[in-house]
Amino acid sequence: MGIFNSINTSASGLTAQRLRMDVISSNIANAETTRAQLNEDGEWVPYRRKMVSFEEKGSSFHSKFQHALHSHSDNNASNQNTGVRVAEISEDEQPFKMVYKPNHPDANEQGYVAMPNVDPLKEMVDLMSTTRSYEANVTSMNASKDMLMKALEIGK
Repeated sequence: MGIFNSINTSASGLTAQRLRMDVISSNIANAETTRAQLNEDGEWVPYRRKMVSFEEKGSSFHSKFQHALHSHSDNNASNQNTGVRVAEISEDEQPFKMVYKPNHPDANEQGYVAMPNVDPLKEMVDLMSTTRSYEANVTSMNASKDMLMKALEIGK
């Protein structure tokens, strides 16, 4: 175990949560976007909500095996397999909301507009949760830094 493992783990969490905040912000910003992209028929489709999935860094057998092989000779090898990373950014496949707006330029013959499947309230809750996780990682990193500084003071 390296001296910087805890800091590297917190840093990976900070990076992952920051990306999640960016994706949530994009969802909120596009909550009313009815023309996000063209489909294969050449028609505009609304914005589709995006979601971030995390996974453990170095969770495969191969990476664990490589870590075990190199852990005795190389201190940096133990640092690269700690933490979390973004596994994927996927689109939510829930159907679009149909809203009656007959004067909207994207309204169909019945006067309904397909609106994005983004719920601003749910996005705000996710954003608050992400912010709390980000703050927890900052606190953990600061605690690790303080412990390392105290260890350096002991060595004086």
